[in-house]
Formats: sequence, C-alpha cells, structure tokens
Amino acid sequence: MEKATFGAGCFWGVQAAIDRLKGIISSTAGFMGGAVDNPSYDQVCTGETGHAEVVHLVYDPGVISYPELLDTFWDIHNPTLLNQQGADTGSQYRSVIFYHNGKQKEMALESMKREQASGRHEGKIATAVERAGTFYPAGEEHQKYLQRKNLGRY
Repeated sequence: MEKATFGAGCFWGVQAAIDRLKGIISSTAGFMGGAVDNPSYDQVCTGETGHAEVVHLVYDPGVISYPELLDTFWDIHNPTLLNQQGADTGSQYRSVIFYHNGKQKEMALESMKREQASGRHEGKIATAVERAGTFYPAGEEHQKYLQRKNLGRY
C-alpha cells in the first residue's frame, strides 16, 4: 500500500471523487502544509494557518497507479485558479500535490507539464508541488461528508 495527498479545493468534493476509484483503501479529509500544529477546521478557515484542505489516501498500486491518481486530480478541479475553487476562496483551497517520496515528486511534475501542454486549460497551472508534511485529520463531521449527506458533487 502507498500514500498520496492532494488539495483541490474543499476536501468534501475531493474525497467523494477519490472514493469512487477502485484501489483506494482509505481516504481521510484533513489539513497539511501549514505552520500550526493540530489545527481546527475553524482555524484553517481563517486562512491564517497556512494549511490546505487535503485528502490523504492509502491506495493499492497494484490496482491504481499514482499517475492514474494524478489524472483524476487534474480532472476534478480547475488547477489554473490560485487559492480558489468555485465559490471557495483562500489559501486553504489551493491546488497542491503533496509528494511522499522523490518518485512521486517526479511523476507529479511530469504530469503537470503534460497537463499544461494538453490545451485543456486557459491560463497557466497554479498547482503547487510540495513535500508532504504532517497530516492532521479533520473532525469526524467532515469525513465522507457528501456521501453521508447524499449530496453528490460539491
């Protein structure tokens, strides 16, 4: 099993999209990339902690590859928007790939180059590629939110 962590706007929608994929063992909504230890949702929402809303997942690379996860990442949000997805604005909603090893970093950067060259997006991709740090799970009320509320897509 391997780990991956992605931020692509509100973690509710990201988690719902990721959970549809075969080979996902677990997904957890939470926070990464900031300077505050164990931040609360309310703290992250201020935009002052530096954290992004992310989904941290464990997957089976025998069923789904990291490049396939990256393809889904590009498909589920607009990576050209800086600190915004839909009506959600602020650095906590930034587009970011947190890599867990050098191979993931290489694959993420190569995938981003291909995505930029694809012509699918107007403008330059604003996605950051950063080393994974400490992951802080969000509260239980945020886990599998869209699935529990039968809301479909966010």
